[in-house]
Amino acid sequence: MPSIDLSKRAAAPVQALEMLREHSLATLAQQELERRILGGEIAAGAKLNEVDVATALGVSRGPVREAFRALSQAGLVRVEKNRGVFVREISLDEASEYYEVRAVLEGLIGRLAARRIALDEIELLRALVRRMQAHTRTPGRARSAEDYFALNVEFHEVLARAARNNALLEHYRSLVKQLDLYRRTTLQRGARHIPRSTQEHEAIVEAIATRDEARAERLLTDHVLGSRARLQEALQAGAAAR
Repeated sequence: MPSIDLSKRAAAPVQALEMLREHSLATLAQQELERRILGGEIAAGAKLNEVDVATALGVSRGPVREAFRALSQAGLVRVEKNRGVFVREISLDEASEYYEVRAVLEGLIGRLAARRIALDEIELLRALVRRMQAHTRTPGRARSAEDYFALNVEFHEVLARAARNNALLEHYRSLVKQLDLYRRTTLQRGARHIPRSTQEHEAIVEAIATRDEARAERLLTDHVLGSRARLQEALQAGAAAR
């Protein structure tokens, strides 16, 4: 009777577990790097060193390489041969194109959300608007563009989920992540537009709450294109001042 090599039979499960572990670590590394990039902890244009990142995250270089590949596919980093990996920088022209596409997506989100949103989600949107309003009327408090930016992101994420369309949500999130690379570098320049932006958010909530699909679509489309126009205005004013 032939002998059985138990060492070979045991090796397969061990290798499978190791592959699963590496995959899990790569996902965690990707999520953490994405958080730091979109949170502004790692600046646009910064070079990501594989060894330094692996040390900082407490993982080996393999998961970091996988994370870099995933972030490149997501449009958050660029890989340059013989130079390394860099956090992607978005130009004004690219951002303008992204705004145009986002306006269409947001319009559809508004129409679908007005049709499908739940009552508790409407209340959540209203609560977010109240917090936005606090940035415009609190005496003696400097407006925090960073805090407002976070509220704005959450507001539109709630709306996107309320549309109840997973394909739309996936495309929306992918686009917004890339656009956020640009918007974060210009936060302070657009701070003076916070009151107007808050009023627009308030009108959007009311259109959604009254199930007015056409108005919600129009308001969200105009809101995104208006945001683009205000950003361009702020950039031009900053250039003129310099």
